[in-house]
Amino acid sequence: MTLKRPGFWIASVLLALIISGCSDQPETIKIGATVGPHAQVVEAVAKQAKTEGIHVEVVEFSDYISPNAGLADGSLDLNSYQHQPFLDNFNQNHDSELVSIGRSILMRMGIYSDKVQRVDDLPQGAQIAIPNDPTNAGRALLLLQDAGLITLADNVGFQATLQDVTANPKQLDFVEVEAAQLPRSLQDVDAAAITMNYVMSSGLNPSDQGIFLESKDAPLAVMVVAARAEDKDNPTYQRLLALFQSEATRAFLQKTFDGTIEPAF
Repeated sequence: MTLKRPGFWIASVLLALIISGCSDQPETIKIGATVGPHAQVVEAVAKQAKTEGIHVEVVEFSDYISPNAGLADGSLDLNSYQHQPFLDNFNQNHDSELVSIGRSILMRMGIYSDKVQRVDDLPQGAQIAIPNDPTNAGRALLLLQDAGLITLADNVGFQATLQDVTANPKQLDFVEVEAAQLPRSLQDVDAAAITMNYVMSSGLNPSDQGIFLESKDAPLAVMVVAARAEDKDNPTYQRLLALFQSEATRAFLQKTFDGTIEPAF
């Protein structure tokens, strides 16, 4: 059979190839985060990634289990919302192999006061409010020990309770309060140990009212970017980690959160 219109045939083939090439969209990287500050940080990273040709979809969650479950089952590529102990606990309870590929932000617990400017200024018998839930109560007691206010029994870690206090030189009076009510308790107590999420939601200022903050290496203060173990060296994920730790992200944190959320890098 003789082709009477070879030019038309060639043009059709070229057009098909062009259309096929245009349909190959860049891979989308799905990053999970809880609603609020964590999602805001990922959105800032996504904007940076776009300028480098990396397409990021931010997937928001209202609970703390789903972002890890989604990462484990492959519906997410990365997540950014948790500290290493939480990640370790999830792995242990769900037989998963999720790993941190690097640090992202700091959300430090602190001792706050409307009555004194320094920890050393707390008077004898001062009332100190601490969270009434076991995990944050232990974290608060460790913070008070780091501040030099109390001594705890050896090796109690985050499981510490008031019964583990072995020395209390100022005879501090501890008041256990629901975590969300701790900022409000400042009008009634001398100081309170408050996690950063409630500091932010209540409008407290770490610079003005924070008299002692957790170390920048405190395990529960450092948030991480997590991936599946087999993907920890993925070049694209490593590039995204670099954006989480970029100077642009540092500037975004400083401008947006005014000292409540800090860079962990």
